[in-house]
Amino acid sequence: MVKGQKVQQKESSATKGSEKIMETSGAVPAVVEAILGKTGMRGELTQVKCRVLQGRNMGKQLRRNVKGPIKKRDILMLRETEIEARKLMRRISKGAFS
Repeated sequence: MVKGQKVQQKESSATKGSEKIMETSGAVPAVVEAILGKTGMRGELTQVKCRVLQGRNMGKQLRRNVKGPIKKRDILMLRETEIEARKLMRRISKGAFS
């Protein structure tokens, strides 16, 4: 070992990315409980129902829009837990195929 070099020790089993997010921005983990549907102009977002696991709003169920691949029981890191996404609007189609 070189003079003045410090030894680093691993303290937790969490990934480096999740530790960094939680320390710097105060992100809160939430688990995906249900996938509600696709949203966005081109269907690029998925609306999910998730339950907050830690923090002030622990146990609260939220509806959120998520970009990218997602499945049930995934963990999301939420920056805030106050604002909820709007409900998906079901299209009312008029005409012969309704």
